[in-house]
Amino acid sequence: MIFDTHAHYDDKAFDEDREELLAALPDRGIGRVTNIGSSLEGCRRTVELMGKYSYVYGALGVHPSDTADLDETSLAWLRKQCALPKCVAVGEIGLDYYWDTPDRETQKKWFARQLQLAREMGLPVVIHSREAAKDTIDIMKAEKAGETGGVIHCFSYTKESARIFLEMGFFFGIGGVLTYKNAHKLKEAVDYIPMDRIVVETDCPYLSPVPFRGKRNSSLNLPYVVQELARIKGLTCEEAERITWENACRLYGLNPA
Repeated sequence: MIFDTHAHYDDKAFDEDREELLAALPDRGIGRVTNIGSSLEGCRRTVELMGKYSYVYGALGVHPSDTADLDETSLAWLRKQCALPKCVAVGEIGLDYYWDTPDRETQKKWFARQLQLAREMGLPVVIHSREAAKDTIDIMKAEKAGETGGVIHCFSYTKESARIFLEMGFFFGIGGVLTYKNAHKLKEAVDYIPMDRIVVETDCPYLSPVPFRGKRNSSLNLPYVVQELARIKGLTCEEAERITWENACRLYGLNPA
């Protein structure tokens, strides 16, 4: 079975067939999914999905691009939701300098506050970092993110950055980009990262693997990611599935059985 560690089934892209698709996952080899909140509304919808499907867990947090919506009242609401039994992480949180909105100081402020929230709640974090490696690392170190641990979602940096995150005890979320022919830097990093620190993810509805690149992604496409991961690591697909399942359960504090 495969564990999709990062999905967005609350997204409107699934409005027409969400229930049908989610209901089909266990029979199609997808044993567990962590749905990731990226906005306050997304967190509300994630809580609903956590309650409806036994195999859907949740990470609750606000993506850097939506941090302008945060204030002390909404952070208090988020803290309360993070206490729910099936909330397994705070995320996705971080910095995004590609879009660069809201301003960087706002992003950094709420990244730090949500890292503090994770420490308060004793939860790992799901980190989004795009074109912001240095500031991400600096804030994570300042807030002692290594004490909570977590995962670097959609890892896209060099193996030098990977080394720093490894030293902090983090996992690495690897998805459809690994199957792209031009993903040389990522393939090199994945070759470098120990297998016991890799989990697989979709980021669906985004980042579909080859041969579905450009189309809506779903957990059903993860076997293509597992296949490429196994090739790079010299494993069978069955071995890669088992190891990434066990890794995901360690990441989120779940029983692998």
